[in-house]
Amino acid sequence: MTATLLLLLKGPMQAWGDSSRYKIRATGQIPTKSGVIGMLAAAEGRRRSEPVTDLAGLRFAVRVDQPGSLLRDYQTAQEWQSGGGTSLVTRYYLADAVFVAAIEADDREFLENLAEALRKPRFPLFLGRRNCPVPAGLVIGVHEGDAVTALRDTAWQASRSHRRERTRSVSLPIYRDADPGEEGVPHQDVPVSFAQEHRRYSWREVIQDEPVAVDNPEGRADDPFFEAVISA
Repeated sequence: MTATLLLLLKGPMQAWGDSSRYKIRATGQIPTKSGVIGMLAAAEGRRRSEPVTDLAGLRFAVRVDQPGSLLRDYQTAQEWQSGGGTSLVTRYYLADAVFVAAIEADDREFLENLAEALRKPRFPLFLGRRNCPVPAGLVIGVHEGDAVTALRDTAWQASRSHRRERTRSVSLPIYRDADPGEEGVPHQDVPVSFAQEHRRYSWREVIQDEPVAVDNPEGRADDPFFEAVISA
């Protein structure tokens, strides 16, 4: 029976790198599959050198409940032991963002075990980077049905202040793994190996599904242009 594990990804900062290297570390606008799979592997206590094929094969989707804002952080590092110079690294984060991630499988027990591991992780869990801890309520629960249906049936998780900034009719974007034969946007975002010596990722196709329509009694007067921009 198909089931879906739902996770609440929220915090002061998140960072979901999908293409950056070297001294500029960007973040994607939504959580990456590789980042969430890495979280699952860490919760189970898997070492970086251990295979993650079973986790990478799970179907993945994410709903944007609160897009957040882009934060740029300049960091310096000095090789004080060798007397070397100072290097500058620019890291980008998503500030005050909220997402609901969905992991779908045909084995509900497998997802229940993952949920229990996330509640009692073997290794620390992060929202992309080590300075971005996961929230206390990370695990929403395991629901029957596919990932997109579970996301449509789950309550809006945005903060009250954000709800007041949005209109009375809100659209929450959903992004999911493409079905076989579907053409989406390619992302090199499926982990093959997390080994530090040679990290490898394969490709997946990402589809933007129909958004979730939400009534927002706390919102201001409807502004279709504003809502179209913020939910894009």
